[in-house]
Amino acid sequence: MSVLNSPALRRLRSRKAAVAGVAVASAAAVGLTLVPTDADAGTTAEVAAAAPVSWKVDPAQAAKVQESIATQQSSFEAQVKAQLEKKKAEAEAAKKKAEAEKKAKAAAEKRAEEKAAADRKARAAKPAKVTYPNNLDGWIREALSIMKKHDIPGSYEGIHRNIMRESSGNPLAINNWDINARNGVPSKGLLQVIKPTFDAYHVAGTKHDQYDPVANIVAACNYAADRYGSMDNVDSAY
Repeated sequence: MSVLNSPALRRLRSRKAAVAGVAVASAAAVGLTLVPTDADAGTTAEVAAAAPVSWKVDPAQAAKVQESIATQQSSFEAQVKAQLEKKKAEAEAAKKKAEAEKKAKAAAEKRAEEKAAADRKARAAKPAKVTYPNNLDGWIREALSIMKKHDIPGSYEGIHRNIMRESSGNPLAINNWDINARNGVPSKGLLQVIKPTFDAYHVAGTKHDQYDPVANIVAACNYAADRYGSMDNVDSAY
């Protein structure tokens, strides 16, 4: 391949042509009006053949070109400034958004922690529900807790002693042979209470059932407290 036709040389020529074109366009834009100073010049041929001619720049055109360049420069600077201010504003907005999200997250975490602390405090303040085994020991202890709330006297020993005498600890015990039975109101339950007595001394919050062990104990102790001062004072049929 000839050096004169190499790609590198062709690119160089193209670049020079482009530069030349820009130069020509710039010269046209600048509007430098070149006018011959010889007012007596004749034909174009005569001017071309004449001695070197003096040329001058039209001041008005030059001023216009300078003004145009200044205007373009000012517009370009304004655009650059506007873009910079836009980017700055976007960065500030992003920063504020991030800060707001951070604050919101911190506030949410704080509220969650406060709620958890309040829940823990409420659980600590609220006594745990006591459960009792479904046997004689559990029935007596549950009855004593209810009796304490209603200021009904009586002890575990006194209640247990009377239960063993009356029913041997059977909550379904029933007496079908004594005077109460003959009168149609047999004694029932752990402490062998007849229905009229159970109804009269039943304590609210317990089941209204003579055979319910806890209700039976509480009603009987309430009756014994009224008549004997306490179930602890009872040692025989009452």
